[in-house]
Amino acid sequence: MENSYHIPVLLKECIDGLNIKPNGVYVDVTFGGGGHSREILKKLGQDGILIAFDQDPDAQRNKFDDPRFLFVDQNFAFLKNNLRLLGYKEVDGILADLGVSSHQFNEPERGFSTRFESELDMRMDRQGKLTASDVLNTYSEEQLHKIFGIYGEVKNAKSLAKAVVTARIAKPIVTLADFKTAVSVHIPKGKEHKYMAQVFQALRIEVNGEIDVLERFLEQTAEVLKPGGRLVVMSYHSLEDRPVKNFIAKGKFRGEVEKDFYGNQQKPFNVVTRKAIIADDAELEQNSRARSAKLRIGEKL
Repeated sequence: MENSYHIPVLLKECIDGLNIKPNGVYVDVTFGGGGHSREILKKLGQDGILIAFDQDPDAQRNKFDDPRFLFVDQNFAFLKNNLRLLGYKEVDGILADLGVSSHQFNEPERGFSTRFESELDMRMDRQGKLTASDVLNTYSEEQLHKIFGIYGEVKNAKSLAKAVVTARIAKPIVTLADFKTAVSVHIPKGKEHKYMAQVFQALRIEVNGEIDVLERFLEQTAEVLKPGGRLVVMSYHSLEDRPVKNFIAKGKFRGEVEKDFYGNQQKPFNVVTRKAIIADDAELEQNSRARSAKLRIGEKL
């Protein structure tokens, strides 16, 4: 099941980065197909514990029957509270793989992929209210311009937003076909695939509040990791990598490291990897999704 669901990226590097102690408590906040979790369990002894988070109902089908394994049906924005509910104030390591799983891309009705004709949904959490279709049909031109520009880094974000707002007057934009019809003249010839991927990225980030969720999660990792505990985060685009890099290096998302009265840096992590770890040629041949992956590791001070 796991391989068809999602091939884990940088698997060995992630597991090595956690520096697993057999009797430790570890958290995989993006369980998905369970690829990373399975490897963590292999390294744990009888006293070790692995806690996995995933809000996607499809991921629950991949749960393990193992006394050392606990599953939390929640978004990782609620990390600290859920760990407390399970009786864990501190843990030894936290892993996050921020990519959308191959499985989600391959399920046409989820609306994540530009390859299938479907309704524009894109909710990671099926209980969520906001869909991509809602964003396209209710957001102002200014809001859409900002989303396409910042989250999708779309070059013609302003004219794209205007086209959406104009088209929806005549007919709501509900499906992929509706969207393509509405904006066809703005899609650069020969770069259709890349352009649509950027637009879909922007919509997905907005629907799921991904940047806000990521920042809330990172702040909580500093509170729940034991001294010497490891934070291992893999991201797939600069919008995610930037806050991860800044938080591990400085303990904040913007600005410089804060210092105390004596000039000592006030930050929760030591940077373990000066530069982001990326996939080698052998892995890229097997899994093209690894191309944009960047892995960063911090150790709690």
